[in-house]
Amino acid sequence: MARSKFWHWRHARPFWGGLFVFLGGTEIFLTVKAPLPVVMHVGMQGVIGYLLPILLALLGLLMIFSPAQRLFYSLVATVLALASWLTSNLGGFVIGLLLALVGSALTFAWSPSKYPVAPGVPQESPEAPAQPAENDGAQPPGRPDDRETLDFWRGEDEPQEFEETPGVQPETSQSLPRHSRPEPGLLSGE
Repeated sequence: MARSKFWHWRHARPFWGGLFVFLGGTEIFLTVKAPLPVVMHVGMQGVIGYLLPILLALLGLLMIFSPAQRLFYSLVATVLALASWLTSNLGGFVIGLLLALVGSALTFAWSPSKYPVAPGVPQESPEAPAQPAENDGAQPPGRPDDRETLDFWRGEDEPQEFEETPGVQPETSQSLPRHSRPEPGLLSGE
């Protein structure tokens, strides 16, 4: 069964998470704009009560149309949704708060690698490794061996034999500890 273009577009981004955050921001905004007898808490200075739901709705749209920054958007949406509890009628009577929190959690957990964007492009399977070129597993053509490169930089003309002990790392600055522990008793009071 062939899938539609909308299905592929929707699965190439955190669609449901962005939609829930957008709906949560919209619901919170509508409760702030509710008639006065329904309003329980206008919020700090009134302006932030309007600003948070607008930002939540904007973040929901950004999650859908700019999925590359989804982690940042979802974290900001979580903070704004929790802040709407104090600023916008208990987070839109809790409904908008929960919608925005669920949407930001869905966006944070979304992974782009589950469905391929272009179904016609063949995917390499991790079980079948790529076959080496026909140079018997040696270095690619035009690339010098590492030993030749080391000899060149040392200025030696003849190759030098290396002692290669399997499983033993050479003493380098990366393998040595960066600091030494002080003598016992200096810091612990012993």
